[in-house]
Amino acid sequence: MADLISPDSIRGTPLKDALGERYLAYALSTIISRSLPDVRDGLKPVHRRLLYAMRELKLDPSGGFKKCARVVGDVIGKYHPHGELSVYEALVRLAQDFAQRYPLVDGQGNFGNVDGDSAAAMRYTEARMTAVADLLLRDIDKDTVDFRPNYDGEDREPVVLPAAFPNLLANGSAGIAVGMATSIPPHNIVEICDALQHLIKSPNAAIETLVKLMPGPDFPTGGILVEPRESILEAYATGRGSFRLRSRWTKEDLGRGTWQIVVTEIPYQVQKSKLIERIADLLGEKKLPLLADIRDESAEDIRLVLEPKSRTVEAEHLMESLFRQTDLETRFSLNMNVLEGGRVPRVMNLKAVLKAYLDHRRDVLVRRSNFRLAEIDRRLEVLGGYLIAYLNLDEVIRIIRAEDEPKPVLIKSFDLTDNQAEAILNMRLRSLRKLEEMEIRKEHAGLTAEKKGLKALLASEEAQWSAISGEVSELKKTFGPKTILGRRRTGFADMPDLPDIPLDAGIEREPVTVVLSEKGWVRTLKGHPQDDGKATYKEGDRGRFWIPCETTDKLMLFGTDGRFYTLPVDKLPGGRGHGEPVRLMIDLGNDRDIVALFPHRAGRKLLVAATDGRGFVVPEEEAVASTRSGKQVLNVSGDVEACICTPAEGDHVASIGENRKLLIFPLTEVPEMSRGRGVILQKFKDGVLADAKVFSLSAGLTWTTADGRERTESDIRDWIGERAQAGRMLPKGFNKSGRFS
Repeated sequence: MADLISPDSIRGTPLKDALGERYLAYALSTIISRSLPDVRDGLKPVHRRLLYAMRELKLDPSGGFKKCARVVGDVIGKYHPHGELSVYEALVRLAQDFAQRYPLVDGQGNFGNVDGDSAAAMRYTEARMTAVADLLLRDIDKDTVDFRPNYDGEDREPVVLPAAFPNLLANGSAGIAVGMATSIPPHNIVEICDALQHLIKSPNAAIETLVKLMPGPDFPTGGILVEPRESILEAYATGRGSFRLRSRWTKEDLGRGTWQIVVTEIPYQVQKSKLIERIADLLGEKKLPLLADIRDESAEDIRLVLEPKSRTVEAEHLMESLFRQTDLETRFSLNMNVLEGGRVPRVMNLKAVLKAYLDHRRDVLVRRSNFRLAEIDRRLEVLGGYLIAYLNLDEVIRIIRAEDEPKPVLIKSFDLTDNQAEAILNMRLRSLRKLEEMEIRKEHAGLTAEKKGLKALLASEEAQWSAISGEVSELKKTFGPKTILGRRRTGFADMPDLPDIPLDAGIEREPVTVVLSEKGWVRTLKGHPQDDGKATYKEGDRGRFWIPCETTDKLMLFGTDGRFYTLPVDKLPGGRGHGEPVRLMIDLGNDRDIVALFPHRAGRKLLVAATDGRGFVVPEEEAVASTRSGKQVLNVSGDVEACICTPAEGDHVASIGENRKLLIFPLTEVPEMSRGRGVILQKFKDGVLADAKVFSLSAGLTWTTADGRERTESDIRDWIGERAQAGRMLPKGFNKSGRFS
């Protein structure tokens, strides 16, 4: 083999250039010959070849069906030399009414379903074209489009279809090429026709006007578009964007306060079986607290039944939680990257796509008219010869009978063309009757009038656009809004203005009491019983916190590490036994203690402080933790520990040190923060902060005496000062513990 290669035939090329050249050729082939649709007919080559092959097989909408294997065989044998499976999958998709807004193939047999089940093998299924496909191919034999040789040069195939149907926008398209992709949703044909007619009348129409006529996609599976109008307008103006699509659902009343949700439409290209599987997985993982169960009651129509956890759940909240976590809500991207003129990929906006289609239809109209003119000229030429023959019938008969070569004699005698002479010689004797002559004269007059009309059409751009507008009107009439195909399926709605979904939306609201012992064992008791000292604890343990609340509450736990921890009350163990260690539910170290435990109340503020006398006010919402590791609010280090957490309800702060000194100062002197060390509340020479509270000065300062009674002191002027002072000794009669309670 080496001897056959001449050294002169070897050309040195840098590897980078060689790879770039070959990769570019591959990329162009993928873009043009496989992945991107033509803006004129909205088809990729495989789809175009499928429809043309079906036409050649005479699979008209009114005709019979043929096996899909026969169609696929013709396609891969004559036009598309690729794998039969990929060609069959393309054919199947053209027949699926849940994938195509206006199916191009009428399938007979199992062509798959919305659950994601595959179609039957091609040897079992049959197909023919639909009326929409017939419109795409209409007048293809009238020189309306160019043809090119197929891959082996033995046949010819169309470069583009005449497309009397705006398929690109009506059915949409999706594909991934090398370095680019396309994603175009389907639209309603009636709205497309309205936009086309408006653009014919007003070529300089604004995008805003066209979007009013074409307000958004119309998916074959229905659903609800909840994208803002501004976003839709921007997407169509730039050719890039996305649309938020939600399932359609209703609330069914089952009586006695019970209800269920029924989903009747799911987003486009979502497989129902995978959607149900995903919801079931989330239920198993307990990530859908508002949902109890899901059932598939679908037959021919979709019917997914969703059962709420309880009757107190709001249907809107349940659906919002599902929309956020499942494919009951999806986003469909818009990227109108198409082939302009069949060769140049370009991202077009809505107006450019509509204009390209209209220009194509005008080109088809002109070519069809010229083709018809040529046909009329040929026919008029023949009819003219017939009329000459009728006027000179006896002489024509004599020449035919007497001459060995009558054709040249006829041409010379009556100044005929070759075609006229040939037509006269091929006339049948029965055509010589008088009635036939009258028919020929009538046909001649009709063709002459038609020729005049065609010439007028070709000479007037206005007449051409008027003719195209008439075609669009006829198309709109065929697929009107009252027809099954023409009726809009996808609705529009604004995003619901709902507050955040409450975490307690699926929880029965019941009164309970949370009991936390000294050693950190927590449990709940039903109702709000009084702490009469009869509650039992583990040996050597005793009660510490007795918190009346409800199952829908969240408990806030503040530790000496300065962290807040959040515990849902409904997740706490019940009253049987001694409960469970709270440290198994949160990451509170064994060397840390619990400072405070209380139910969360939105809008409240808390005063937090450490033993070194530093503290600040924190909004309670800022302290809610979302993980078991808690949320650091008060920064402490070394021997300093958090020791105070009390509601900041009042206008003054009272703080006590272990040195039994009391200081009262305005709450306004304490800053509001979300995290930090805070400021000095009270200074100490010896000891640390023992207690603090916030109160209203007008109501007086209250504390608990040694015998358990409450005492209120109004004359506290001697202890009022400024923040960070040392304070004065406690008033007489204050309890020996040196704390307010």
